[in-house]
Amino acid sequence: MRTVPLRPAITLTTVLCLLTGVAYPGLVTVVAQLLFPFQANGSLLSVNGEVRGSALIGQRFTEDWYFHSRPASAGGYDGMTSGGSNKGPSDRALADTVASAVAAVVRVEGGTAGAVPSDMVTRSASGLDPHISPANAALQVARVSRARGISRDDLRQLVARHTELRQLGVFGEPRVHVLRLNLALDSAAARRVR
Repeated sequence: MRTVPLRPAITLTTVLCLLTGVAYPGLVTVVAQLLFPFQANGSLLSVNGEVRGSALIGQRFTEDWYFHSRPASAGGYDGMTSGGSNKGPSDRALADTVASAVAAVVRVEGGTAGAVPSDMVTRSASGLDPHISPANAALQVARVSRARGISRDDLRQLVARHTELRQLGVFGEPRVHVLRLNLALDSAAARRVR
């Protein structure tokens, strides 16, 4: 009867555990902290030392004096419940949801149903998208202007300054980061007291 050599198996397992469970993650952590500290620590946005959110995850803004984010899926802006609705274009419930959302946008923001940008009434695949389209932001300018008591032209300029262009001039679409825009709005113009 032949014996199983345990010593080499235990040695190899220990070495691999140290390499893949300690050395490699430690090296990646050190390199990330040195080269990309903002990203490695969650891309947190702070104002006066107070963390206001992450640049990677959308947040709920419901007040009239803020630009509103894209609707969220399951759980609403909770990273633990991220995910899409998995409803397709032939789903009647999705069509009804979008139609009622369009009516609500027209009632709150004005305009016509045909002018409502799709990202105002549909959810992103992750349900946590921190961006909206420039058309979405443009439709919200009148409401924010009334609530803040500042001119629409000033708001349009602020939106333009916070519009991110296509990556490398080719990839993606122009987009507006809602949290960054609202933080800039807070620092540029105080909310009008009613």
